[in-house]
Order: sequence, then structure tokens, then C-alpha cells
Amino acid sequence: MPRLVLPLLAAAVWLAGCDQLGIESPAAENARREAEGKAIGGACRHAARALEDCYQMNRKADKAAVFAGWREMNDYMRENKIEPVTPQGVPSSAKAGESDEEASGDEHGPAPKAGKAADKHKKG
Repeated sequence: MPRLVLPLLAAAVWLAGCDQLGIESPAAENARREAEGKAIGGACRHAARALEDCYQMNRKADKAAVFAGWREMNDYMRENKIEPVTPQGVPSSAKAGESDEEASGDEHGPAPKAGKAADKHKKG
């Protein structure tokens, strides 16, 4: 009996060290993927992105986790009366369209945007 205890104890210590070596257990990997999916879904909702757009932009994310995060953020925003934040970045599909325009030989770049910044330049 004492002969079995020492090898079992050594095996338990050795297996416990796997986490320190950076080897993820399947349970830890699933928990990480779910947390990432929820974070992606919450960020999409906060940025006023449709759930379908969120799925398209994050194809590798777990859809169930993305939906759960989106729904949680939706409930949180409604309860606390938080307005969505308009994204400032350009999605990759829009960037692809810009590169096509640049390749067409337009030397002047994109047309200036109308708005307050354009009005300031006209006035002053």
C-alpha cells in the first residue's frame, strides 16, 4: 500500500504543474472561449452592432457565447439607460472598398466629409 501512495502523489504533483507550463485543460480552454465570446457580444451590443454583424465579424467565436454576452449587455444598458457608442473604426469590409477606390487611380483621396469640421474650414 505505501508503495502506491508515493507514485500517485508524484503523479498528482506532476499533473498539477501542467497549468504552470502553459498547457490548458479542456475545461479551462472552454471557459476562456466562452468568456471571450461574451466579451465580443457585449462589445458588439455596446457599439450598436447587430448580432448578425457581430457573428460575421467574429466567425471563430462561439455563437452561443456571443449571443449571451450581447443579451447581457442589452439588459444592462436598458436597466441603466446607457446609450450605444457609435464605432469610430472602419470595418474590414469597408476598408476593402476603399482599397478598390485607391487602386482606380484617384490621386486626391476620398472626398471630404460634410459636417461641422468641413463648415469650420469654410468659415475660417
